[in-house]
Amino acid sequence: MVFALVGFVVLALLGAVHRYLWRRFVGDTTAPGSPLRRAGTVAAFVLPLLSVGAMSSGRVGAPFWLQQVLAWPGFLWLACLLYLTLALLVGEVVRPLLLRVLARRDAHAARPGAAESGTASGTLAALPDETRPRTEELVPSRSGGAPTGGEAVARTAPQPVTESETEPAAVAAAEAPAATATAPALATAPAIAPAPSRRLFVSRVVGGAAAAAGLATVGYGTYGVLRGPSVRRITVPLARLPRSAHGFRIAVVSDIHIGPILGRAHTRRIVDTINATSPDLVAVVGDLVDGSVADLGSAAEPLAALRARHGSFFVTGNHEYFSGAEQWVDHVRELGLIPLENARVEIEGFDLAGVNDIAGETEGQGPDFGRALGDRDRGRAAVLLAHQPVVIHDAVEHGVDLQLSGHTHGGQLWPGNLLAELANPTVAGLERYGDTQLFVSRGAGAWGPPVRVGAPSDITVVELASRQA
Repeated sequence: MVFALVGFVVLALLGAVHRYLWRRFVGDTTAPGSPLRRAGTVAAFVLPLLSVGAMSSGRVGAPFWLQQVLAWPGFLWLACLLYLTLALLVGEVVRPLLLRVLARRDAHAARPGAAESGTASGTLAALPDETRPRTEELVPSRSGGAPTGGEAVARTAPQPVTESETEPAAVAAAEAPAATATAPALATAPAIAPAPSRRLFVSRVVGGAAAAAGLATVGYGTYGVLRGPSVRRITVPLARLPRSAHGFRIAVVSDIHIGPILGRAHTRRIVDTINATSPDLVAVVGDLVDGSVADLGSAAEPLAALRARHGSFFVTGNHEYFSGAEQWVDHVRELGLIPLENARVEIEGFDLAGVNDIAGETEGQGPDFGRALGDRDRGRAAVLLAHQPVVIHDAVEHGVDLQLSGHTHGGQLWPGNLLAELANPTVAGLERYGDTQLFVSRGAGAWGPPVRVGAPSDITVVELASRQA
């Protein structure tokens, strides 16, 4: 019942947002019945259906090829939906200001024209009789065309003013042809197309700017993901780390998210980047995949090429439990990685432990800190691999020196980091909790839309430092 209600609310929200986008991008900027309006209306129905299909196809067991077909347009549209909406909301602030500026400009432009017209009329009325236009000057030629040379001379030559010409009747007779003379010119003047209304103009300007800003943001964020993660380096001093382990380097990678969009080439880029750092140990901290071994096993095969002096280790993330965690644990073991399922190994100078993700509790495979850390020598430094940062308090209780986590993606899509901060003690970077330090990676891939904004993907080389050195 609760899930049905949540689903209804989400669908209603999506419908309202799409209606708002249609109104601003289509309804306010196109004419009824025009091809552009018809195309925009079709897109307003098709795009959300693609997004729903992309999100649900994997869960319902759709063929993998269909998941791939739906994933790119469906997930990319979700990112576009977010940033187009944010851009339009900014436009709602700009819209009335722009309308006001244009209204003032039009009013200012109208005032000087009216003043000049009134001045010209007053000047003409004030002219003395001797300088007023002659009657013959206002009479058009018989042909309606340009005057002949003789006619032009006759019209411009000074003529004596007779008494009859100053009579009101004569003046009225002279004015009548003048009005007639202007009629042919008005009839033959080309028609001037009316300019778009001020509101239509503003709607098109704001809509165009919002579309450019939103799509450019998504394009740049997509390029960042497809380009691959960058390498970050941090140094973490540990009080109990012996001098012999000073400078030990752990390449931390999380949230690779191999799936319908990010496949084998993505995995290869990450492996090459890690190997280029020449780490002493590789830690793959969960959310490796978004799909089954049958669909994605070959895309994960480049992981077999990871090279580190003390090996590569793996712990599960919540997405592994959506994708068959046991099968993936077996598969990564075949690729040469060492799964740490609530287990610990002794490394040169410190203990390396790993716990299952808390999502495994639904399958009876959740984190077991007692099993992983309960009987260890507390005089040795301990480094813990745990996918979600929220288990930091358990790590503090068990005397862990450093916890390495992922899961948050650093928010992935701004302002998602604000939501991530509500659910996680640390969203990205290094922080201290009592005697335990927590490092959270932003991850090397992306979930859902292959887009990152304000949270670039990374692989972090954590260099351990001994305070005894």
